[in-house]
Amino acid sequence: MPAEVISSRIAPPKASAMLEALRGLGYNTATALADIVDNSIAAGARVVSLNFCWKGRQSTIIVMDDGAGMSPSELDLAMRLGEKNPLELRPAHDLGRFGLGLKTASFSQCRRLTVAASKDGHTASLRWDLDVIAESKDDGWLLLEGPAKGSQDLLKPLEDHVHGTLVLWENLDRIVTEGYTEQNFLDTVDRVEQHLAMVFHRFLEGPHPRLRILINDRPVTPWNPFHFSTWSSPVERIPTEAGPVEVQCHVLPHRDRLDQRDYEIAGGPEGWTAQQGFYVYRKKRLLLAGSWLGLGHGRSWTKEEAHRLARIRLDIPDSADAEWKLDIRKSSARPPVSVRSKLTRLAEDTRSRARQVFAHRGNVRAVGSLPLVEVWKVENLAGGVRYRIDMEHPAVRAVLDDAGPILPQVKAMLRVIEETVPVQRIWLDTAEGKDVPRTQFAGNPSSEVLSVLEVMYRNMIVRKGMSPCAAKELLLHTEPFQDYPELVKGLPDQVQTTK
Repeated sequence: MPAEVISSRIAPPKASAMLEALRGLGYNTATALADIVDNSIAAGARVVSLNFCWKGRQSTIIVMDDGAGMSPSELDLAMRLGEKNPLELRPAHDLGRFGLGLKTASFSQCRRLTVAASKDGHTASLRWDLDVIAESKDDGWLLLEGPAKGSQDLLKPLEDHVHGTLVLWENLDRIVTEGYTEQNFLDTVDRVEQHLAMVFHRFLEGPHPRLRILINDRPVTPWNPFHFSTWSSPVERIPTEAGPVEVQCHVLPHRDRLDQRDYEIAGGPEGWTAQQGFYVYRKKRLLLAGSWLGLGHGRSWTKEEAHRLARIRLDIPDSADAEWKLDIRKSSARPPVSVRSKLTRLAEDTRSRARQVFAHRGNVRAVGSLPLVEVWKVENLAGGVRYRIDMEHPAVRAVLDDAGPILPQVKAMLRVIEETVPVQRIWLDTAEGKDVPRTQFAGNPSSEVLSVLEVMYRNMIVRKGMSPCAAKELLLHTEPFQDYPELVKGLPDQVQTTK
């Protein structure tokens, strides 16, 4: 039986139209440059230098590394689009997948991309120029040789390297737009630094870091999202068809447990609320920073203030790109069905722990074997949650016991306070100010705490007949004095029984 004849025709895309379309993949300057650094790491670079030069519309960005470099033929392949099949196995050091990162990341920011490479004594350079292609009559895929006229000096830093690669961005039309100023450029440099510090922190940290990144000759300091963690779970390995997934959950400290500098550092590039969630890594390179990955019950979890202290490290194997639906920009991922329930369970536990720390300002809710006596109680009723004052709190109980004929007025006052807790205002202040309003004597001098302590301590001994030892023990288990053990222990053992 003769084989079926299939009619076909060659239908190549128009170069200018295709390249303009590729510019819209959604990169920003920081994520685009991270893709360029990926190539440097794949080339075995130990130092990657980024140079930002402000010259208005003629501004340039250069990325140079001391990696293996490329021969002229290797450079030719690297500059072609779609030269590598994403289904092919990659070397262990290769952080790419689609073979498009260098080009698409660059096109998203500039109209002229020049790459120069040195290897084994040979130096070559090629460039893509979107304006030249747009003006070409045949609309072909014109890969140009050498730098553009007037740009030769920009490639000179590579001359001092026996091997290495230099990437030059010119005509930064997606960066230097109408009204863009030098200060805007400097702000962009800061955002790039913060992003690279986060994405490559596992390459940059340690006594003998694998990589150094310099921005205008200034080293980038790594930002580890888990550095300040006060609770970390054991590392859990989840088997999958593509290989084991490694998970470790973390809860960071409340603001009250950090000084101002550490608090700002720990917040990360996007701030505390935005940085919560999973941090997905592949080959120690951060792919996704702060996302709940569409997990949740009924509907996907959103980023809420209450869970801002929860961060989870998630390492996926290199072979899991398709399974996790990674995109070209390495900026989105979706966990496969086989691990969703396990990740949900781990995340629920971490979110619950983080919520407790956030709600209670990082305080330990029990000391020793005795529970902590709190001022406020939460009542879960059919109509909603209500907040009640605990009438057995020592400070409250002392007033009630001594109220005498004005006891009804005192109880009425407490009820008014309960019914007028400014819940909506507290919620707004928390959401807008990104923190719980100050409580627990936070920020007050110890003398103010001591003055209240002395009143309660004297009442326990004189009015209640408690021993100094028992009174101190109770105060150590009474909110908010559990945070001031030294002040409690320093109270005198002898108390005058008369005024």
